[in-house]
Amino acid sequence: MPDQINIKYFGVIAEVTGKSEENFNLANASSISDVIAQCKEKYPELENISFKVANNKKLMTDGPVHLNDELALLPPFSGG
Repeated sequence: MPDQINIKYFGVIAEVTGKSEENFNLANASSISDVIAQCKEKYPELENISFKVANNKKLMTDGPVHLNDELALLPPFSGG
């Protein structure tokens, strides 16, 4: 099995991708920005959506990714 990272999608991002999660191969990705670039290549509609990224439940702007990490793409939340 190739080295993979699990990505979870929430809200409008899950609607755009048509799924709540999927695995991406780490062969061409060593950082969060690499993974996001792959997501945007696969789902071009993500270019128009503002979202934050959590790596293993910690909000991050970028950084390395490792085998079995879990990324979450989080759209803006509202409420009070």
